[in-house]
Amino acid sequence: MRTHSKETQETLTPDLALEILKEGNERFVNNLKANRNLLQQVNETSSGQFPFATILSCMDSRTSAELIFDQGLGDIFSIRIAGNVLNDDILGSMEYATKAVGTKILLVLGHTKCGAVIGACNHVEMGNLTGLLKKINPAMDLETTTTSGRDGSNPVFVNNVTKINVQLSIDQIRKDSPIIADLEQEEKLKIVGGVYDVDNGKVTFFQV
Repeated sequence: MRTHSKETQETLTPDLALEILKEGNERFVNNLKANRNLLQQVNETSSGQFPFATILSCMDSRTSAELIFDQGLGDIFSIRIAGNVLNDDILGSMEYATKAVGTKILLVLGHTKCGAVIGACNHVEMGNLTGLLKKINPAMDLETTTTSGRDGSNPVFVNNVTKINVQLSIDQIRKDSPIIADLEQEEKLKIVGGVYDVDNGKVTFFQV
């Protein structure tokens, strides 16, 4: 499988970009890999890059986007930070990826058993991590179905907060980046959310 060129990237639709991610995750779950020559892809991307997707995911060592979507060099912009939270630098990076480079899909990907979400649910405070975890607090506040055991030891509460946290990130992207919001309105970009299951490797995409 060859890397994307300017031509293939431009002809790709947002819907097709989503299908590529879904098919890649299906291969991953079934322990299959597309046939790639990574050294050839190094050569093919040496003069430029034309990725089709931008993915914001957690820094968790189990959630490498290139692996779980079976993608190669030059295929995706991968932005990773604990708890897949947002800040201005990440938004700026997303604007570069979508507007300047032309990726067709923007995925916010949470994952089960997320240490950052668990830490936030347990109200952990530790140095600079404290401020990062507080970005997850709004998702905890919006989780109203759990009436007891509202901490990191309750997997149901943690999973609910994880999903809400993804959706809040998507809402914030649309609110704080008119550039990205306009691309979505013009149907040049699809913004989606999903959760990766660390137990089985499957990504569940939110309905779009």
